Amino acid sequence: MLAMIRLLGTLHDDAGSVAVAGLTGRDTGDYPEYAEAQLRDETGLLDGVSPIGTGHILSRLWSKPSITVTGIDAPTVLNASNTLSPEISVKISARVAPGQTAADAFEALEKHLHEHAPFGAHVSITDVDRGNAFLVDTSGWGVAEGLQALEEGWGAPAQQVGAGGSIPFIADLAEVFPEAQILVTGVEDPDTRAHSPNESQHLGVFHRSILSEALLLARLDSRS
Repeated sequence: MLAMIRLLGTLHDDAGSVAVAGLTGRDTGDYPEYAEAQLRDETGLLDGVSPIGTGHILSRLWSKPSITVTGIDAPTVLNASNTLSPEISVKISARVAPGQTAADAFEALEKHLHEHAPFGAHVSITDVDRGNAFLVDTSGWGVAEGLQALEEGWGAPAQQVGAGGSIPFIADLAEVFPEAQILVTGVEDPDTRAHSPNESQHLGVFHRSILSEALLLARLDSRS
């Protein structure tokens, strides 16, 4: 257990930034204003808890790699005893930033884990699932039609915001169909808190999203 704790601790530096050599970001430096106070309000960050990482807050969310431990197989607190564990298993999820392939990112992470294993502990990596990053192109007519449909569905001009993270098959889809215009939609409002324990969905927002999608399909059907 101690070896695993020490190994996982090497994945981030003291500020919470990813500390794996070879994992790269795509920091353009061109970000809108977004204060830490707004982040705290929108995420429900408790007093005294600091956001992790360094640099512009939006660069951390949009254009830098991230690593998260999403699961650990170890004795439960209920069944804990002062007994050595022969092995500890964890599941690690790494977000790949645009500009780097998933294969290169995995190679860097794999190298790091083997080189930083403490006390001569043996590291075995299995069940690897790779998904490339996707950077959306908002210059096509498809996005313009989508924005217009959203404006009609909500009765107000649509606003564009950035989001870090990709659904892996989208990059595969773009590779197979390079001429396709890909528009990915989802239903969220400021209090959705996606991927959180208290994730929710506002039914009014859901209704308008369905309406906007129907309007988009109608607009696409009417194109010559």
